[in-house]
Amino acid sequence: MSAKLCFVVFREGITTIQGVLRAKDHEISENMVRFVEHMRPGTLVLVRGRLKQAEQKVKLTTLHDIEIEITHVHLETARTVSIPFSVYEAEAITDNHQISDHVRLANRILDLRTPTSQGIFRVQAGICRYFREYLDDLRFMEIHTPKLQGGATEGGSEVFKLNYFGRPAFLAQSPQLAKQMSISADFQHVYEVGPVFRAENSNTPRHLTEYTGLDIEMVIDTHYYEAMYTIDGTLKHIFKNLYEKYLPEIQAVKHHFPHEDLVWLEDTLVLPFSEGARILSESGWKNDDGEPQSALEDLSTRAERELGRLVKEKYKTDYYILDKFPASARPFYTMPDANNPQLTNSFDFMVRGQEILSGGQRIHDYAMLKKNIEAVGMDPDTLKEYMDGFAYVAPPHAGAGIGLERLTSLILELGNLRYASMYHRDPKSFPEGAKSELRYPDATTLSRPKGTLQPLEQLVANYGDSTNTSWMDERYKIWRDNKTGAAIAYTPLHGRAICAGDPLCDSRQYGDVAEAFMHWLKEEKNLKPIWILINEPFQGVLGTRFNFRTFSPSVEQRVDLSKDGFMHQDKDIERKIRHSKNEGVEVEDYGSKIPDEVKAKVDQRIKDWQNDRTGEQVHLSDVTPWVDQEHR
Repeated sequence: MSAKLCFVVFREGITTIQGVLRAKDHEISENMVRFVEHMRPGTLVLVRGRLKQAEQKVKLTTLHDIEIEITHVHLETARTVSIPFSVYEAEAITDNHQISDHVRLANRILDLRTPTSQGIFRVQAGICRYFREYLDDLRFMEIHTPKLQGGATEGGSEVFKLNYFGRPAFLAQSPQLAKQMSISADFQHVYEVGPVFRAENSNTPRHLTEYTGLDIEMVIDTHYYEAMYTIDGTLKHIFKNLYEKYLPEIQAVKHHFPHEDLVWLEDTLVLPFSEGARILSESGWKNDDGEPQSALEDLSTRAERELGRLVKEKYKTDYYILDKFPASARPFYTMPDANNPQLTNSFDFMVRGQEILSGGQRIHDYAMLKKNIEAVGMDPDTLKEYMDGFAYVAPPHAGAGIGLERLTSLILELGNLRYASMYHRDPKSFPEGAKSELRYPDATTLSRPKGTLQPLEQLVANYGDSTNTSWMDERYKIWRDNKTGAAIAYTPLHGRAICAGDPLCDSRQYGDVAEAFMHWLKEEKNLKPIWILINEPFQGVLGTRFNFRTFSPSVEQRVDLSKDGFMHQDKDIERKIRHSKNEGVEVEDYGSKIPDEVKAKVDQRIKDWQNDRTGEQVHLSDVTPWVDQEHR
């Protein structure tokens, strides 16, 4: 505010408070005020001061009526590197500036510092706490089961296959088999909180390849509803305690994800699946084939949401149970209905129009289970340990599995499961591997010998494309990274550095190389970069790590020479090719040894073409066919 006054926002977890620093004779110098004023957001400090009533309401912090009159500030850790966004930018939602999901999730540590993320994971911790609390009071026992298995848990192909010392193995799709084995081993009531793996190549906001499962399994005496109502009691215990004890966290989440509080009934609505199908059909709902919902086929995501809307409208609840699912929608171990084999003793629990858990009674008869396993194309011998539990006799039992991230996301209406996963895993979580073979292995940027720089031409051959070949022009200035030898070309223009093409380095080094270049460009040249003609991987790095924005052409024309793409060009390109052939254009391959007379003819033709051009010309490079001829 002045040389003698500055305001500071301090943040710890989901709480923010304003600090006031005033210069005072013999106590706080103007230099100290300037020192604090120039601290970057995200700097760690230890502060001493006096809490006092704020002179006026502080709108931009969570504590509105008090502030800290600062007497001492100790710098613990200073932030020295650039970041794509600060905590405060991530929390500020305006029409002009909002951090995208992609950028937030690609810079997860920064995003996790926000009060929104802090609130999400405190609520999620509460879900696990009250899940355990309720079941512990019912004398359930928490178990921990292996995630390496010799056979698929659910059947189907959505499993991660492993080479287990020369033998096939899988990552567990759920602890289902181990839970049932525990029941057979006389652990009558068990639950588990642990990882679940699904090899679904799906990049939707509703799918993860790894998530946390809250699983229950229990012996039943007379009816599978014993398990259903136990799970119902567990969930309502979670809901009740979250809204009583986690209100500050829920309010913090609402700042970024506005939503209505969850509504549930004291006596939970239990809706037969056939009744749900009837409600959908009577509303006029049709599936993607234009057909009404069948009572013998599973619900699609779109059908689930529409049914949730209709139930909320009719019964005034966000939370209900769908019972008696059709056999076609259930795994091999589900117990069929004794009176109708097309149905099963199974259920789904629904929250805000989406399934949060599937459960039901399991088959405990050895012969029936073996028959079902063979019917889905699995080999019972690969599940010998599991099958032994039923051969040795198992009691009637039932259970369910809840997705922790999905439950969290639906309670808080996050819209994307990734926000409910601390470090999410989906099909695109890990970077692609580097090129397996380089044309010049000694010119790699992963291990540069000290005292030497890789020849630029060899870097272009290893890592570049046609855009990078333009760097041989004299108009381009070449920056080299001292650490890796990587190269970036730029042309100074009106206070900007126009950078054409990707950095010449291993793609895993893009972020560090670009950061080093931009730091040098600012400190040494006082220029700001604009990149053009870059490929998607580097564009992703600029967007996610440095928060760059993209301008894209609305129309472009290219000849795609890869994978016979030139055979499928539009009519305009085909016309140009025919015109060239009619003009007598022929292709003759000289290799790298081109006769001098041919070079002379080419150079003269280039000059003629240049002299015939009219108007403004925009070109990346001059036409110089004899530069770096080895790679042309």
